[in-house]
Amino acid sequence: MKKSHLIILAAIAGLSATAQAQIVVKSAPVQPYIIGAGNIVEKDGLGNCLRSTNYSKDLLASVMTESGQSVGVACKELADAAPAPAPAPVAQPAPAPAPAPAPVIAPTEAPAANKVNLPSDALFAFDKSELSEAGKGKLAEFANNAKGLKSLEVVIAVGHADRLGKPAYNQTLSEKRAASVKDFLIAQGIPANKVYTEGKGSTQPVTGKTCDSLGKTKNAKLIDCLAPDRRVELEAVGTK
Repeated sequence: MKKSHLIILAAIAGLSATAQAQIVVKSAPVQPYIIGAGNIVEKDGLGNCLRSTNYSKDLLASVMTESGQSVGVACKELADAAPAPAPAPVAQPAPAPAPAPAPVIAPTEAPAANKVNLPSDALFAFDKSELSEAGKGKLAEFANNAKGLKSLEVVIAVGHADRLGKPAYNQTLSEKRAASVKDFLIAQGIPANKVYTEGKGSTQPVTGKTCDSLGKTKNAKLIDCLAPDRRVELEAVGTK
């Protein structure tokens, strides 16, 4: 075969290959690529499809060639045109279990206080710490009330003295009066470890200035006037 014949055949083959590489696009009002004559996508010298000003991924995916392919496939831009994959769902943490309801605690019954004042006239003779018979009767009544409590917490006995006499003497006298009350209550059935005693001496008078006009030296009228200061305060605390 002559050389001229070979050149002609090669030219024919090249034209055939060029024709096969052409991308024919179906007619559409808006195109992602520049379309030349015969609805053929134009390319640059490197064979890349030339994009139009309308180019977008969504438009590229919607435009088909005559062969039914996406234009992006024909132009080797499938990855560029394909929509981004949806993000993988983020696993939500399991909801925390609901807290268990707090146990219902039945309200406890508040301790009740039974407080009485027993003046010295009912318990002791003047300047004495021994219980009188009348005083014993009143203490027995108090002891019965204390024992009637469902749960006895404590019995508090606080002794007091009037202002007559020296403070140290009055302090000792008030403590002895409280101790006499404790001994009697124990004899009535109150547990010893439930009885608390204390002496306040003459530091907490209740007469105020009522007896000031009767002078400061001991006399019968002043002794009678100061009687409320010579007292024992009793308090039983427990649950009724």
